Amino acid sequence: MSATETTAAPAANGSKTSRVGKRPIDLPKGVTANVHAKAVDVKGPKGSLSRAIVDRVAIQLDAGKLVVTSTAPGRDGSRLQGLMRALVASMVKGVADGYEKILELKGTGYRVELKGATLHFALGFSHPIAFVLPDGIKATIPGDSKGTVLVLNGADKEAIGQAAAKIRGFRPPEPYGGKGVRYRGERVREKAGKAGKGGKK
Repeated sequence: MSATETTAAPAANGSKTSRVGKRPIDLPKGVTANVHAKAVDVKGPKGSLSRAIVDRVAIQLDAGKLVVTSTAPGRDGSRLQGLMRALVASMVKGVADGYEKILELKGTGYRVELKGATLHFALGFSHPIAFVLPDGIKATIPGDSKGTVLVLNGADKEAIGQAAAKIRGFRPPEPYGGKGVRYRGERVREKAGKAGKGGKK
């Protein structure tokens, strides 16, 4: 092993610890956590989330911080510890601050309307597309966007990502002209249109 390569020190039970996974997760003001034998629950200003704890991983609440450990042997211990720590940290951030995804509709006549808990999209098809918002996700359409910008908010990062991906999938950006639904800031690689062949002189 070269001088620049390092490995996490093995724990007493033979498992390895994750450099990121061993960092305690601070609970911000207004966020509470409850750890069961099989799950961890977090609650905050933006909502409540619960997740099952994977096998051979333990979570402890200590002085306002969540500590993740793993008893899995070898590299599995590091992987499981790091994975669980990342998932729980995402939950804590979600209930404290929430997550946001912004989608933009590009194209003549492309619009979205919110009616109750259902989004109605006009995306150039013969019929509008209806999308029922999943539980825990809120949608807003800025008034100055004239229905071309959709903002999704929620505590669950995975649910927000899945909903946004589903909506984008209704009409992904086209490579010619870029029409469709895209994430704000997304770079769409556009192709040049077919150029007409000039006649020989």
